Amino acid sequence: RDFPSIRGSWGSAMTTVLDLPEDVLVELLSLLPARDLLRACRLVCRQWRYVVDLTTLWKRKCQREGFYRQNLDRSISDWKNFYILCSLKRNLIKNPCAEEKFRHWKLDKNEGDKWKIEDLPGAHGNMMSDPKVHKYFVTSYGPCLKSQLINLRKEGYWNQLMDENRPEITVKDWYAARFDCGCRYEVTVRLLSEDYLVLDEFHPEPVVIEQWSDATWREISHTFQNYPRGVRYIWFQHGGQDTQFWAGWYGIRVTNTSITIGPLT
Repeated sequence: RDFPSIRGSWGSAMTTVLDLPEDVLVELLSLLPARDLLRACRLVCRQWRYVVDLTTLWKRKCQREGFYRQNLDRSISDWKNFYILCSLKRNLIKNPCAEEKFRHWKLDKNEGDKWKIEDLPGAHGNMMSDPKVHKYFVTSYGPCLKSQLINLRKEGYWNQLMDENRPEITVKDWYAARFDCGCRYEVTVRLLSEDYLVLDEFHPEPVVIEQWSDATWREISHTFQNYPRGVRYIWFQHGGQDTQFWAGWYGIRVTNTSITIGPLT
Protein backbone atom coordinates (compact mmCIF):
# COMPACT_ATOMS: atom_id res chain seq x y z
CA ARG A 1 0.00 0.00 0.00
CA ASP A 2 1.31 3.45 -0.86
CA PHE A 3 1.48 5.97 1.96
CA PRO A 4 1.65 9.75 1.59
CA SER A 5 5.10 11.24 2.02
CA ILE A 6 6.55 14.60 2.89
CA ARG A 7 9.07 15.79 0.26
CA GLY A 8 11.86 18.30 0.50
CA SER A 9 12.40 21.11 -1.96
CA TRP A 10 14.69 18.83 -4.01
CA GLY A 11 11.87 16.29 -4.48
CA SER A 12 13.21 13.33 -2.53
CA ALA A 13 11.08 11.64 0.12
CA MET A 14 11.97 12.72 3.65
CA THR A 15 9.47 10.65 5.63
CA THR A 16 6.13 8.80 5.37
CA VAL A 17 3.10 8.66 7.61
CA LEU A 18 4.48 5.40 9.00
CA ASP A 19 7.52 7.30 10.28
CA LEU A 20 5.48 9.74 12.35
CA PRO A 21 5.82 9.47 16.15
CA GLU A 22 2.96 7.70 17.89
CA ASP A 23 1.71 10.84 19.67
CA VAL A 24 1.56 12.75 16.36
CA LEU A 25 -0.33 9.88 14.70
CA VAL A 26 -2.78 9.79 17.62
CA GLU A 27 -3.38 13.53 17.22
CA LEU A 28 -3.96 13.24 13.47
CA LEU A 29 -6.21 10.17 13.61
CA SER A 30 -8.26 11.64 16.46
CA LEU A 31 -9.50 14.24 13.99
CA LEU A 32 -11.27 11.58 11.91
CA PRO A 33 -14.85 10.32 12.44
CA ALA A 34 -15.18 7.15 14.52
CA ARG A 35 -16.73 5.28 11.58
CA ASP A 36 -13.65 5.95 9.41
CA LEU A 37 -11.29 4.94 12.20
CA LEU A 38 -13.02 1.61 12.81
CA ARG A 39 -13.96 0.68 9.25
CA ALA A 40 -10.97 2.01 7.30
CA CYS A 41 -7.98 3.27 9.28
CA ARG A 42 -7.85 0.24 11.54
CA LEU A 43 -7.40 -1.98 8.47
CA VAL A 44 -4.47 -0.06 6.95
CA CYS A 45 -1.67 -1.86 8.80
CA ARG A 46 -0.66 -3.34 12.13
CA GLN A 47 0.65 0.00 13.44
CA TRP A 48 -2.55 1.87 12.61
CA ARG A 49 -4.66 -0.88 14.17
CA TYR A 50 -2.59 -0.53 17.34
CA VAL A 51 -2.99 3.27 17.38
CA VAL A 52 -6.75 3.16 16.68
CA ASP A 53 -7.16 0.78 19.64
CA LEU A 54 -5.23 3.05 22.01
CA THR A 55 -7.11 4.47 24.98
CA THR A 56 -5.29 7.79 24.47
CA LEU A 57 -6.80 8.23 20.98
CA TRP A 58 -10.40 7.83 22.18
CA LYS A 59 -9.80 9.94 25.25
CA ARG A 60 -8.43 12.64 22.93
CA LYS A 61 -11.60 12.43 20.81
CA CYS A 62 -13.68 12.81 23.98
CA GLN A 63 -11.67 15.91 24.87
CA ARG A 64 -12.15 17.37 21.40
CA GLU A 65 -15.92 16.93 21.46
CA GLY A 66 -16.61 17.89 25.06
CA PHE A 67 -17.34 14.42 26.46
CA TYR A 68 -14.29 14.26 28.74
CA ARG A 69 -14.29 15.19 32.43
CA GLN A 70 -11.29 14.58 34.66
CA ASN A 71 -13.38 12.94 37.37
CA LEU A 72 -14.24 10.16 34.90
CA ASP A 73 -10.64 8.95 34.55
CA ARG A 74 -10.96 6.14 37.08
CA SER A 75 -14.53 5.10 36.27
CA ILE A 76 -14.26 4.64 32.48
CA SER A 77 -12.86 1.23 31.52
CA ASP A 78 -13.36 1.54 27.76
CA TRP A 79 -12.95 5.05 26.32
CA LYS A 80 -13.78 3.89 22.80
CA ASN A 81 -17.23 2.66 23.76
CA PHE A 82 -17.69 5.67 26.06
CA TYR A 83 -17.00 7.98 23.10
CA ILE A 84 -19.32 6.04 20.79
CA LEU A 85 -22.18 6.08 23.30
CA CYS A 86 -21.71 9.80 23.95
CA SER A 87 -21.67 10.60 20.23
CA LEU A 88 -24.81 8.52 19.59
CA LYS A 89 -26.77 10.03 22.49
CA ARG A 90 -29.95 11.82 21.39
CA ASN A 91 -33.71 11.57 21.86
CA LEU A 92 -34.82 8.32 20.23
CA ILE A 93 -38.51 9.27 20.42
CA LYS A 94 -39.61 10.85 17.16
CA ASN A 95 -42.10 13.74 17.13
CA PRO A 96 -42.18 14.05 20.94
CA CYS A 97 -43.95 17.44 21.03
CA ALA A 98 -46.68 16.97 18.40
CA GLU A 99 -44.99 19.27 15.87
CA GLU A 100 -45.63 16.65 13.14
CA LYS A 101 -49.18 15.85 14.25
CA PHE A 102 -49.33 12.08 14.95
CA ARG A 103 -46.49 11.06 12.66
CA HIS A 104 -44.34 8.20 14.09
CA TRP A 105 -46.96 7.38 16.75
CA LYS A 106 -49.20 4.32 16.69
CA LEU A 107 -52.63 5.06 18.16
CA ASP A 108 -53.27 1.90 20.19
CA LYS A 109 -56.50 3.19 21.76
CA ASN A 110 -58.38 6.16 20.38
CA GLU A 111 -61.76 6.24 22.06
CA GLY A 112 -64.17 8.94 23.17
CA ASP A 113 -63.59 12.01 21.00
CA LYS A 114 -60.11 10.58 20.26
CA TRP A 115 -56.63 12.00 20.58
CA LYS A 116 -56.15 15.68 19.72
CA ILE A 117 -53.25 18.14 19.48
CA GLU A 118 -53.48 21.55 21.16
CA ASP A 119 -51.22 24.57 21.62
CA LEU A 120 -49.76 25.44 25.00
CA PRO A 121 -50.97 26.50 27.49
CA GLY A 122 -54.44 25.31 26.39
CA ALA A 123 -57.73 25.98 28.14
CA HIS A 124 -57.35 26.02 31.93
CA GLY A 125 -53.71 24.99 31.55
CA ASN A 126 -50.18 26.24 32.17
CA MET A 127 -47.06 26.81 30.11
CA MET A 128 -44.09 24.47 30.44
CA SER A 129 -40.69 25.47 31.75
CA ASP A 130 -39.10 24.50 28.41
CA PRO A 131 -39.71 27.36 25.94
CA LYS A 132 -39.00 25.06 22.98
CA VAL A 133 -42.19 23.06 23.62
CA HIS A 134 -45.27 24.61 21.97
CA LYS A 135 -47.79 21.77 21.60
CA TYR A 136 -49.10 18.73 23.44
CA PHE A 137 -51.24 15.65 22.82
CA VAL A 138 -54.51 15.49 24.78
CA THR A 139 -56.86 12.59 25.55
CA SER A 140 -60.63 12.38 25.71
CA TYR A 141 -63.28 10.67 27.88
CA GLY A 142 -62.50 7.25 26.40
CA PRO A 143 -59.17 5.43 26.82
CA CYS A 144 -56.46 6.97 24.61
CA LEU A 145 -53.04 5.29 24.34
CA LYS A 146 -50.26 5.77 21.78
CA SER A 147 -46.88 4.10 21.35
CA GLN A 148 -43.56 3.95 19.54
CA LEU A 149 -41.28 0.97 18.94
CA ILE A 150 -37.58 1.84 18.73
CA ASN A 151 -35.30 -0.49 16.76
CA LEU A 152 -31.91 -0.06 18.43
CA ARG A 153 -29.86 -1.44 15.55
CA LYS A 154 -31.46 1.02 13.13
CA GLU A 155 -30.60 3.83 15.56
CA GLY A 156 -26.90 2.85 15.52
CA TYR A 157 -26.75 0.69 18.66
CA TRP A 158 -25.37 -2.62 17.42
CA ASN A 159 -25.92 -5.82 19.42
CA GLN A 160 -22.41 -6.14 20.87
CA LEU A 161 -22.42 -2.50 22.02
CA MET A 162 -25.67 -3.03 23.94
CA ASP A 163 -24.79 -6.45 25.37
CA GLU A 164 -21.24 -5.70 26.53
CA ASN A 165 -21.90 -2.21 27.91
CA ARG A 166 -25.57 -2.32 28.86
CA PRO A 167 -25.67 1.47 28.85
CA GLU A 168 -28.20 3.44 30.86
CA ILE A 169 -31.57 3.85 29.16
CA THR A 170 -33.36 6.91 30.52
CA VAL A 171 -37.05 7.55 29.86
CA LYS A 172 -38.75 10.88 30.58
CA ASP A 173 -42.29 12.07 29.95
CA TRP A 174 -44.26 15.19 30.86
CA TYR A 175 -47.95 15.20 31.77
CA ALA A 176 -50.53 17.68 33.06
CA ALA A 177 -54.26 18.00 33.72
CA ARG A 178 -56.71 20.80 33.09
CA PHE A 179 -57.61 22.83 36.16
CA ASP A 180 -61.33 22.10 35.78
CA CYS A 181 -61.38 18.32 35.18
CA GLY A 182 -59.88 15.24 36.77
CA CYS A 183 -57.95 12.74 34.66
CA ARG A 184 -55.75 9.65 34.63
CA TYR A 185 -52.20 9.23 33.26
CA GLU A 186 -50.37 5.98 32.57
CA VAL A 187 -47.07 4.97 31.00
CA THR A 188 -45.40 1.67 30.13
CA VAL A 189 -41.87 1.12 28.83
CA ARG A 190 -40.54 -2.31 27.87
CA LEU A 191 -37.10 -3.50 26.86
CA LEU A 192 -37.62 -6.24 24.28
CA SER A 193 -35.49 -9.02 22.81
CA GLU A 194 -35.08 -9.87 19.13
CA ASP A 195 -38.22 -12.02 19.48
CA TYR A 196 -40.10 -9.24 21.33
CA LEU A 197 -39.88 -10.96 24.71
CA VAL A 198 -40.02 -8.55 27.67
CA LEU A 199 -36.60 -8.41 29.35
CA ASP A 200 -37.33 -5.47 31.65
CA GLU A 201 -40.29 -3.15 32.21
CA PHE A 202 -41.24 0.17 33.79
CA HIS A 203 -44.96 0.26 34.52
CA PRO A 204 -45.82 2.44 37.53
CA GLU A 205 -49.29 2.73 39.00
CA PRO A 206 -51.46 5.14 36.97
CA VAL A 207 -51.52 8.71 38.24
CA VAL A 208 -55.01 10.02 39.04
CA ILE A 209 -55.31 13.82 39.20
CA GLU A 210 -58.36 15.22 40.93
CA GLN A 211 -60.55 18.02 39.60
CA TRP A 212 -59.42 21.57 40.53
CA SER A 213 -55.74 20.65 40.45
CA ASP A 214 -52.97 23.21 39.91
CA ALA A 215 -52.65 22.09 36.23
CA THR A 216 -48.85 22.03 36.63
CA TRP A 217 -46.73 20.08 34.16
CA ARG A 218 -44.89 17.24 35.89
CA GLU A 219 -42.08 14.99 34.74
CA ILE A 220 -41.91 11.25 35.26
CA SER A 221 -38.49 9.66 34.82
CA HIS A 222 -36.97 6.18 34.96
CA THR A 223 -33.48 4.84 34.19
CA PHE A 224 -32.94 1.20 33.25
CA GLN A 225 -29.66 -0.24 34.57
CA ASN A 226 -28.22 -3.76 34.87
CA TYR A 227 -30.88 -5.14 32.53
CA PRO A 228 -30.37 -8.53 30.83
CA ARG A 229 -28.33 -8.95 27.66
CA GLY A 230 -30.23 -9.16 24.40
CA VAL A 231 -32.17 -5.88 24.37
CA ARG A 232 -32.95 -5.04 20.73
CA TYR A 233 -36.08 -2.86 20.95
CA ILE A 234 -37.61 -0.30 23.30
CA TRP A 235 -41.40 -0.04 23.37
CA PHE A 236 -42.91 3.11 24.86
CA GLN A 237 -46.63 3.72 25.47
CA HIS A 238 -48.49 6.48 27.32
CA GLY A 239 -51.89 8.12 27.55
CA GLY A 240 -55.02 8.04 29.70
CA GLN A 241 -58.41 9.74 29.79
CA ASP A 242 -60.51 12.17 31.81
CA THR A 243 -62.27 10.77 34.86
CA GLN A 244 -65.54 12.67 34.53
CA PHE A 245 -66.51 11.49 31.04
CA TRP A 246 -67.03 14.93 29.58
CA ALA A 247 -67.37 15.12 25.82
CA GLY A 248 -64.37 16.86 24.25
CA TRP A 249 -60.72 16.87 25.32
CA TYR A 250 -60.57 17.13 29.09
CA GLY A 251 -58.19 14.24 29.69
CA ILE A 252 -54.49 14.01 30.43
CA ARG A 253 -52.06 16.09 28.35
CA VAL A 254 -48.65 14.67 27.39
CA THR A 255 -45.61 16.05 25.56
CA ASN A 256 -41.81 16.32 25.48
CA THR A 257 -41.25 12.57 25.77
CA SER A 258 -37.65 11.37 25.56
CA ILE A 259 -35.65 8.14 25.56
CA THR A 260 -31.87 8.48 25.66
CA ILE A 261 -29.07 5.93 25.90
CA GLY A 262 -25.85 6.96 27.58
CA PRO A 263 -22.69 5.43 29.06
CA LEU A 264 -22.49 4.37 32.68
CA THR A 265 -20.51 6.96 34.62
